[in-house]
Amino acid sequence: MKPAIIHTLLALALVCTPVALFAEEITINAVGDIMPAGKWAPVLRSKGYGYPFAGVTPELAGADINLANLESPIASRGSEFSAKQFRFRAEPAVARAIRKAGFNLVTLANNHSMDFGGEALAETLRHLDSAGIAWIGAGANLDEARKMALYTIKGKKIAFLGYSLTHPIEFYAGKNRPGTTPGYEKLVTADVTSARNQADYVIVSFHWGKEASDTIQDYQRNAAHKAIDAGADAIIGHHPHILQGIELYRNGIIFYSLGNFTFASKSTIADVSAIIRLKFDDEHRTAEILPLDVLHSRVGFQPKLLSGGRGDAVIRKLTELSQPFKTEIQKKDGKYSISFPGNR
Repeated sequence: MKPAIIHTLLALALVCTPVALFAEEITINAVGDIMPAGKWAPVLRSKGYGYPFAGVTPELAGADINLANLESPIASRGSEFSAKQFRFRAEPAVARAIRKAGFNLVTLANNHSMDFGGEALAETLRHLDSAGIAWIGAGANLDEARKMALYTIKGKKIAFLGYSLTHPIEFYAGKNRPGTTPGYEKLVTADVTSARNQADYVIVSFHWGKEASDTIQDYQRNAAHKAIDAGADAIIGHHPHILQGIELYRNGIIFYSLGNFTFASKSTIADVSAIIRLKFDDEHRTAEILPLDVLHSRVGFQPKLLSGGRGDAVIRKLTELSQPFKTEIQKKDGKYSISFPGNR
């Protein structure tokens, strides 16, 4: 057969090939803690409930999933759990503001979702549902709390699971008790294995670690490794309020803590954070890191993207924190990213 004819046939084959055979890139943004309550309430009322997100909303647009840790019930009722120092409860209008900012998924597996008990948790779920936000990591009982959020995006299935490894343990869901999903190894392994059998990608969120410490606890590494062994592709961590290191383990990537995102705190320790942008297709997996300024004295309650020298400084900090894992963050065209292999 003549070369010209071969080239013509190849061109026709490419034109006739179904679009579905070409993998489309799936984009998932993940951020740290959202806590729109407490000291923040007066600011929200005066400046609008969408004010905290205005500085980064353009970066959230266009992603298939935007995931955040919602560190507060959204409710007007409930019985306050007085046996802990800090208790929060956000106003109902917050739910729609979170959705308008671009978030379509939140994890509730943390040490504040049950600050006002099961009644407030149930109300939170109603407000989220009404706003069009899905959730993981909590429910009316343990079976409901363990349920994954499963999406079909661009022909691929993506599963999300959320767990808490923080006190008080009274917040953990039980067989007939509402609450958050405990990150016990047996539960996590079973859930991730099940999700792996149903999905192409599995993302697991953990609320863990020591507050205000960049030292990763042994139990964090153990939990993360077990989840990846069971089939997770990426681990998203939070609770310390500051950044912790990044580890590549087997075929997965672990972000031990993303720090605060939009959090009602004037802490001078919680100064920088990051948006993590996971990108998946059939051949490549990358995690882009978008540095954020979250120091109240500079930005108030509105995180701002950092670039140039200030962005480089955050990446240097993350590189130092990740040194025990020998994780390398690449810079190209002003963007910071990590490539990692796939589970399949």
